[in-house]
Amino acid sequence: MSLGPNAGNVLSFPGRKPEQVGFERQELQRILDLYGRMVAAGEWRDYAMDFTRDCAIFAAFRRTADVPQARLEKRPALRNRQGMWALFGEQGQVLKRGHDLSNVLAPMERRLMKAVDE
Repeated sequence: MSLGPNAGNVLSFPGRKPEQVGFERQELQRILDLYGRMVAAGEWRDYAMDFTRDCAIFAAFRRTADVPQARLEKRPALRNRQGMWALFGEQGQVLKRGHDLSNVLAPMERRLMKAVDE
């Protein structure tokens, strides 16, 4: 039984903004792949996700009670400006912004490679 081309998508009425922003399957797969490798390297132990009307947030923690060691935000409203992806550090500083998720995750990939080499 086929449910049609939009079976897995949340659709809003024409002319209305969606109620919340989320990650697409490929984006979430890429993010969780990096998270799993960081857990294996002993860098991260917990994560949290938040979905609001304006953005979707993935935060990774070294310990559960800490502030996030890294926070990734997807803000579709910035798609045509500096890019909808932004990576923030532990103190809230912007580490990378851009249009492509892989490029924005590059600082965390470098950190992972450094952790594996030690």
